[in-house]
Amino acid sequence: MPQLDRYLLREFAQATLATMVVLLMVSVGALFANVLGQIAGGKVPAGMLLAQLGLQTVRYLPLILPLALMIGLLLSVGRLYRDAEMPVLASVGVGPRRLLRPLLLLAVPVVGVIAACSLWLGPLAKATSARMIAESNRNVLVAGLEPGRFTELPNGSGVVYVGEISVDGRQLKRIFVYRQSGDRLDVTTARSGTATRDGDRRYLRLDDGFRVEGPREVGRDFRLMRYASNDVLLPQGEPGRDAARDPQAMTTPALLRDPRREAQAQVHYRIAPPLLALAFALLAIPLARSSPRQARYGRVVLGFLAYLVGMNLTLLGTEWLADGKLPMQAGLWWLVLPLLLLSSWMYFRDGRSGFRRRSAA
Repeated sequence: MPQLDRYLLREFAQATLATMVVLLMVSVGALFANVLGQIAGGKVPAGMLLAQLGLQTVRYLPLILPLALMIGLLLSVGRLYRDAEMPVLASVGVGPRRLLRPLLLLAVPVVGVIAACSLWLGPLAKATSARMIAESNRNVLVAGLEPGRFTELPNGSGVVYVGEISVDGRQLKRIFVYRQSGDRLDVTTARSGTATRDGDRRYLRLDDGFRVEGPREVGRDFRLMRYASNDVLLPQGEPGRDAARDPQAMTTPALLRDPRREAQAQVHYRIAPPLLALAFALLAIPLARSSPRQARYGRVVLGFLAYLVGMNLTLLGTEWLADGKLPMQAGLWWLVLPLLLLSSWMYFRDGRSGFRRRSAA
């Protein structure tokens, strides 16, 4: 590899890697808050925090990496213009078109990673996440129950307190359950209990306790009952989609065989990110052109706006395909192909214009 290509590749890779780290830190922070909200709502067990965070990060890599690649190239090429390195290179016959080889040496592996995450790893992470939660549903701990603390039941329907929980999560002691339905409340206590499951329903089988039922507001219609054994149905969380039928969790070959519109729309959604990343990489070179004294961060803002427009149109186009507002034959090609053509035209035009100016001089 020529020394110039090694130098340019190193500059591009360093800026892209730094940008990727910053974007991942911001994204992981947002995903961490999202997972914590699911744990607080009883949808995800607390012990799966790191696993769910990692799986969700993999799912969002096809959205993060194209932006990291584009901003990294904008910063690195903008620095070359700012430090007058590009004019020096142009004076010896090395124009912007000469950047294509080191650009592709960086962009092609990144586009390959994006394609792998979009077509394979992302759906696999979605299916794995759903399977882990479904398997944990067989244990009462999935409701977020922890010994010695009050835990809100799914959908805000009440709270549960458990004094002790056995190692297998099934034997409970010193139980307090508060539930509400409409204008009625239900308070149940028990010395001990057992977590059971019947199909998709989860129960707490309580032993030796009391149950009080009455109005939530004003009234004296209370009933007190002492029982030897009582089954309490735990409210279910928000119904999730079957992983086997959820287009986001299905493998790409399975989507290709699925005739549903939402499945076919998901195929186009998975194909778009790597092509958009390649278009953004080509667009970054002419967009970064500036004079030595010109600030380079204005071009970064323009690149970020271009990324927002492209990704928002991708999401909207996927919804339009699933809803039948766009013909399936159009897919997302109406967005991807024009953007690829525009970025290629701007890149090669940028190189020719520099060559013509040098020839005229």
